[in-house]
Amino acid sequence: MSFSDISADLKSSMPDLRGKISANESLALYTWFRVGGPAQILFTPADEADLMYFLSHLEPSIPVTVLGMGSNVIVRDGGIAGVVIRLAAKPFGEVTIEEGYRVRAGASAPDMRVARAAADAGIDGLAFYRGIPGSIGGALRMNAGAHGGETTDVFIEARAVDRQGRLHILGHADMGFSYRHSTISDELIFTQALFQGRAGDKAEIAAQMERITQAREAAQPIKEQTGGSTFKNPPNGKAWQLIDAAGCRGLVVGDAQVSTMHCNFLINRGAARAADIEALGEEVRARVKAQSGVDLEWEIKRIGLP
Repeated sequence: MSFSDISADLKSSMPDLRGKISANESLALYTWFRVGGPAQILFTPADEADLMYFLSHLEPSIPVTVLGMGSNVIVRDGGIAGVVIRLAAKPFGEVTIEEGYRVRAGASAPDMRVARAAADAGIDGLAFYRGIPGSIGGALRMNAGAHGGETTDVFIEARAVDRQGRLHILGHADMGFSYRHSTISDELIFTQALFQGRAGDKAEIAAQMERITQAREAAQPIKEQTGGSTFKNPPNGKAWQLIDAAGCRGLVVGDAQVSTMHCNFLINRGAARAADIEALGEEVRARVKAQSGVDLEWEIKRIGLP
């Protein structure tokens, strides 16, 4: 499938744009599942100011979707109409250490790199990011957490650009954090965040991160084509235990499979389509519902056209 090419019209209406625009580029290359159709327009801004310029000149009727590292998303096979914005690593991936045990990170900075930068600076409290396969933008959006820590615990403020190209500074009270969720509008695009850590011993933090690394490698299929944890844990329960009890470990649809290592992970065995992965997830949900009465909620975001 391909969409109508509107790239020439966009470029002509934005003569001072510095970022890259491409039409009908496959998004499979940008997702960890390695599935998904094309973006009608893929835009990679040169920096925050360029992003603001682009959005302020973009026709309001054109939909906008933000794609981060692609670790917690299924892009459907029909692709995504409108504009997909992807923040590149160079302008949006910087991590810096500030006074008072604070860490500032661009939205495209990998969570793991933020954890490492904090550890190298002797800043405790952010080591949990070592166990999260994603970027800071996604961590803000979903209050990402692991190994006893959550984004809400360390968050100070974030910078974000709205659909009209206006810059916003968001404090903790603005975020509406809850378990694997924030109430921030999908129209806001995070560009940067500031986190608060505390003084710590470098050796102890390094040891903590090593424990997290070993636990993750031992329990999760990190070398597979996967999107990470698939379903949110229900109240007072574990999603993987419910999935296992429903007999779904190793279940296959097309070339998508429930991981035999950790059954809250779905994997692409190599030739799966996005439809296979989503159908497998829905089959898991149905079997868990029938077996235990629990209605599992997707943690992985599903976007695009079937």
